Amino acid sequence: MSQFQQNVELIQSEVVAAGIVRLTLNAPDIAAAAVPGQFVMVQTAPGLDPLLRRPFSIHQVSSEGLLQILFKVVGRGTERLAQCRAGEQLSLLGPLGNGFVLGESCNACLVGGGMGIAPMLFLASRFLQQSHSGVTPRVILGARNGEELVPLMGDFLDLGIEVLAATDDGSFGHHGLVTDVLKTLNLTSQSTVYSCGPKPMMGAIHHLCQKENIPCQVSVETVMACGMGACLGCAVPLKAGGYAHACSDGPVFEAGELLWSL
Repeated sequence: MSQFQQNVELIQSEVVAAGIVRLTLNAPDIAAAAVPGQFVMVQTAPGLDPLLRRPFSIHQVSSEGLLQILFKVVGRGTERLAQCRAGEQLSLLGPLGNGFVLGESCNACLVGGGMGIAPMLFLASRFLQQSHSGVTPRVILGARNGEELVPLMGDFLDLGIEVLAATDDGSFGHHGLVTDVLKTLNLTSQSTVYSCGPKPMMGAIHHLCQKENIPCQVSVETVMACGMGACLGCAVPLKAGGYAHACSDGPVFEAGELLWSL
């Protein structure tokens, strides 16, 4: 699997919603090698402060070699990235990790929660590229409120994909959890669910899919220091015992491989 460490040019920085930023980078080598579910490690500032790179799911790529990341400003690293402007150079390492496995099923359902929505756009685009039947995947997106969710829905709608929405406060779409919406779709063992988001959300999706014998893949969100399996800081427990490393063994796993708390 090809990996690159490169200085790339920031083409555009846009505030998508309050505290949520999308960067568009000219990174043709990484974009060409990437598959949905993989991530990049970004050096957020020159020098040693902050010392560690930050991991970001690949949000979207283009045939012109552009790559996008989407993030919420939560600390010094992301605050620094949010302040970057077009023309600046950023150091990227990637693409890293193992991505989603796109099955033959034309009955795919993509579920993203919070910033777990980020890799779902790349995945949805790849499904459309590979579809020979014209069938689009079903997409469920969840967030705390409509202010955060609605701007992120637009990209999926631009692809011609219908989006089912859920918000914690009921300000947009279903008032409640994405699993409430998922239950209404009457998925079968011939379907496949792909998910990324908070661990409790993905655990609930796993238990629902397990009960109905529905294949399910999850992209694990966890702290990563190196992104390459050297620091051992992103260990996730396995159902069979022991641990896997989210950065090198994942971040995408078959949901049944992981140990989920009830």
